[in-house]
Amino acid sequence: MKQKHFIDIHKGATAPFVLLLMYIFNQWDNTSAWVYFGLHGSYGLMWVLKSKIFPDNSWEKPCSIWYGIYIWLGLSLYWLSPWIILTGYFNNGIPLVASPQYLGMCIFMFSIGVFCHFSADMQKHSYLKLRPGVLITDGMMKRCRNTNYFGELLIYLGFGLLAQHWIPLVALFFFIMIIWIPNMRRKEKSLSRYSEFEDYKNNSSFIFPFIF
Repeated sequence: MKQKHFIDIHKGATAPFVLLLMYIFNQWDNTSAWVYFGLHGSYGLMWVLKSKIFPDNSWEKPCSIWYGIYIWLGLSLYWLSPWIILTGYFNNGIPLVASPQYLGMCIFMFSIGVFCHFSADMQKHSYLKLRPGVLITDGMMKRCRNTNYFGELLIYLGFGLLAQHWIPLVALFFFIMIIWIPNMRRKEKSLSRYSEFEDYKNNSSFIFPFIF
């Protein structure tokens, strides 16, 4: 099996997992849980569709079942948020329900993140297929070299903030430092083979558009 198969299965399992937690803890009226289900569940479905329509070659590598389990365990850290929301473990056993304003902020953040992430990935896929060997310096990549990761950051911040606890944010920070940043650095090293990369680098941000 390839790495993407384990990733896709886990992403697709998010919606059923959240529904299972809602069933176990009888939280069918929990607004925060339903918002989380809508956001992370739809993201999981979109990821699986993206993997079929415009796949990321970095996840096409074959891997052993043990490495696949390792991937699953790592990705399961993202499921801390619904567990915290529905168990109320850090709230004296009382399931969490956020205010409408707070939920709206998380939904807004997620929506902007989805646009940035999937638009950038689609542009990258199209360029690699139709214009191979060309450095992408326009569109979603014009002012930011890692717009897809910026979008993913907003997406997972939306998920993590719904839990109203620091643990999911620490898990996200772990992924950023251990996986995201090394991947971005490797990409930059690869892109440095283009003669125009230095000029592009000087006129674009690393991950936060117009900032850093």
